[in-house]
Amino acid sequence: MLSACSSEARALEVAFVKAPAHQKLLQCLGSLALVFLLNQVNARIYFLHAAEQPVVPGVVIDYRPAASDIYIGSPSLAVLPNGDYVASHDEFGPKSTEHSRAVSHIFHSHDRGASWKKISTIDGAFWSTLFTHRGALYLLGPDKHHGNVLIRRSTDGGVAWTSPTNTATGLLRGDGQYHCAPVPVIEHARRLWRAMEWRQPPLAWGINYRAGMLSVPVDADLLHATNWTCSNFLPSDRAWNGGDMGAWLEGNAVLTPAGEVVDMLRVQTRSPEEKAAIVHISRDGKTASFNPTTGFIKFPGGAKKFTIRLDPKTKRYWTLASIVLDRHRADNPGGIRNTLALTSSPDLLNWEVRCLLLHHPDVAKHGFQYVDWLLDGDDIIAACRTAFDDGQGGAHNYHDANFLTFHRFANFRHLTLADSVP
Repeated sequence: MLSACSSEARALEVAFVKAPAHQKLLQCLGSLALVFLLNQVNARIYFLHAAEQPVVPGVVIDYRPAASDIYIGSPSLAVLPNGDYVASHDEFGPKSTEHSRAVSHIFHSHDRGASWKKISTIDGAFWSTLFTHRGALYLLGPDKHHGNVLIRRSTDGGVAWTSPTNTATGLLRGDGQYHCAPVPVIEHARRLWRAMEWRQPPLAWGINYRAGMLSVPVDADLLHATNWTCSNFLPSDRAWNGGDMGAWLEGNAVLTPAGEVVDMLRVQTRSPEEKAAIVHISRDGKTASFNPTTGFIKFPGGAKKFTIRLDPKTKRYWTLASIVLDRHRADNPGGIRNTLALTSSPDLLNWEVRCLLLHHPDVAKHGFQYVDWLLDGDDIIAACRTAFDDGQGGAHNYHDANFLTFHRFANFRHLTLADSVP
């Protein structure tokens, strides 16, 4: 861009100097004044070109143009024991391999998210969560769109990974049809907990998803399938939520104030009043149960994927959710993803929007969604699946994102609506 701007500046310089009306003026101005004027011309052209380029919010980790027919999905984020950051995303779309054997990419940052470098590509990983445990890095999720559940381990920060070829090396569930998103892996009662859905019968999207929970003792070898406990998988009912129940999916393992592990799920609805569903998990991890009368709560952004985490400092629950502003309220809240908000709750039941963090006025081709985030001292760090302008026509649509972006939201506990983006 600089070279193009400089070329235009030189052309303007020649035109300026050769113009007869300017000959006498230049003699009066002298050489120093001429240099000043030409520098101003060059600067104005440079900033004009810069202004034409879209400014993507955050730090761009990875990018896929819409013309590639491969889109960026499933952001996940982890902090290594040495403080470095690791991020991941998978590929989906018409020219991806999501339905046969999906591909995920791993990125590393040694400067707290200011810059990123791709360090590995994994064959057979989709909708997967990065997390650290006992000094190692893990990746847990299906091998494809509605696939088997696999877990991989890396002891070098994500460059090399184990190969989950059997039940002793990371193949946790081999009967297929599993669904999830990059959702939290939490530790409680000396076990790790991670929510998962199973599609049964294996037809359509969403309506046949059954909610369940995986767990494993913290001291066990996570790659051995026999060490894991799986709850029953609960089907949903289209009559629930007053008949407005399209699906539940992408559940979060969360510890309640009473010390109970629950699965909090996104609820696909037509009504603009978004909801989340709370499924209760028994202490041994074997039984999932749900009360449709009391199990739905009002949840801003509940029709899209969200990640809930407990802040040990404030004892409050926080999430980054793609909410729907009043001016965009419609009968398809799951399709509105142009505003990312910081929301919080003292009890998991009552949620309030604290601050609008990212926003674009267009809802058709802009989205801030599927955000995975972590606490980093007084800040929240986040990886976002971002649909945004790119100078090449932008994203295919709000859903089919063209960017993976990194964000730092400083002093998040003190943010208010007055701190919101325009």
